[in-house]
Amino acid sequence: MLDGWPLLSLIIFLPLVGAAFIVLIRGEESIVSRNARNVALWTALINFVLTLVLWLEFDNSTSQFQFVEKMPWIDTSIGYHVGVDGISMLFVVLTGFLTPICILSSWNSITHRVKEYMLAFLVMETLMMGVFCSLDFVLFYLFFEGGLIPMFLIIGVWGGVRRTYATFKFFLYTLLGSVLLLLALLAMYLEVGTTDVPTLISHNFDSGMQKWLWLAFLASFAVKLPMWPFHTWLPDAHVEAPTAGSVILAAVLLKMGGYGFLRFSIPMLPDATEYFTPLMFGLGAAAIIYTSLVALVQEDMKKLIAYSSVAHMGFVTIGIFTLTPQGIEGGIFQMISHGLISAALFLCVGVLYDRMHTREIARYGGLVNRMPKYAFVFMVFTLANVGLPGTTGFVGEILVLVGVFQVNTWVAALATTGIVLSAAYALWLYRRVVFGSLRHEDLRQILDLNRREVVIFAPIVAAVILFGIYPSPLLDVMHVSVANLIDNYELATAHITSAQIVSQN
Repeated sequence: MLDGWPLLSLIIFLPLVGAAFIVLIRGEESIVSRNARNVALWTALINFVLTLVLWLEFDNSTSQFQFVEKMPWIDTSIGYHVGVDGISMLFVVLTGFLTPICILSSWNSITHRVKEYMLAFLVMETLMMGVFCSLDFVLFYLFFEGGLIPMFLIIGVWGGVRRTYATFKFFLYTLLGSVLLLLALLAMYLEVGTTDVPTLISHNFDSGMQKWLWLAFLASFAVKLPMWPFHTWLPDAHVEAPTAGSVILAAVLLKMGGYGFLRFSIPMLPDATEYFTPLMFGLGAAAIIYTSLVALVQEDMKKLIAYSSVAHMGFVTIGIFTLTPQGIEGGIFQMISHGLISAALFLCVGVLYDRMHTREIARYGGLVNRMPKYAFVFMVFTLANVGLPGTTGFVGEILVLVGVFQVNTWVAALATTGIVLSAAYALWLYRRVVFGSLRHEDLRQILDLNRREVVIFAPIVAAVILFGIYPSPLLDVMHVSVANLIDNYELATAHITSAQIVSQN
């Protein structure tokens, strides 16, 4: 049906078309702001529809890259090469789903430089889509690093009081790791003579070289994920970012690190992956326990949810490096689930901040008496964050734990403590904010969710519950690609082991 249509290019670059229209808008400030919001929203909605078409036309029965577009760019070895498989497909849909929600959530909260704000969000959507569709390493790197610029502006221009500190910390952390990724990219190009991702995956790098390349990848992807102890930039960035900035940062940008491990580290460097797997288990378990304990003592709602994100990304790390079907599928599912749940939790915080202009937990209490609809929505996402059966949070975590129990029971036991701790800090937050009496006089005038906010939350609630009860539509997409990834990994490591035995004899 779609033969001859450059569907991926449309999905990647349509937001830039919308951004160009916004640039051309002229007139009074109120008219410019209104038109910029409308153009951004309709562009994002059309792009989301295109991602749904992509999902409907996607063939779950093959692990091959689909909707491939390829043309020379710099020379024959570096080209514009895009495509999706079962690992990247769902991240494209997630990005398309959340972008219009972010724009709609900013409708009233962003009142100055609205034109530039909407422009930055559309540019960032193009860069995020490009990351998940790139099949050329240079193209991936440009999209991967380009996402820093609009996020830097969103936090730095529309952020909180300490936005300058947060933006530079975010920028320096991610840039430092990316310099090493660039060096790894250059080394691989000099070794193979191309930056084509399928070609690099099929190349057998020397075992010693693999370890250096793997550490360079780790430096970049660990910051993006973020993994403990490279996570310290994240709470500051979340606290100072506007609500939609926190949503897209937690829901999509953090997933680029996990995606990088799946797309590059494991298939390209299997020997090094096997060597460093115990390290990744240790870092993942430390992230789950340490950041959960830190979340328990937070007084700012955004900081608590930010540390919760690091803990849940620890589950993703452990799941990916189990190299089992359940573990990897659980890690991918957990990333999609966390993208929905964390986005909704930051939106819940944004609802209160728009009304009261504070995120301090102690300033709230008894909101169920004034905001019953809000209390229900917040409850759904709090329980999903804990991993309640019937929500997406449960599916991802149980698959990860099943996978890791097959590999290392000690790591599984440590990871399981994270579920207990998440229940402690999440339910503690909900009880203090929602239950009890209205202790503060100004809360007696607070208003419940309006129609726009209901429209924002309704599709996320539906997705979290629907895919929590019936996860097959998501798992079916990734199943064959994950199986192929594991088969290729086992084949490569078996070949390396055989070669080592022969050389020793």
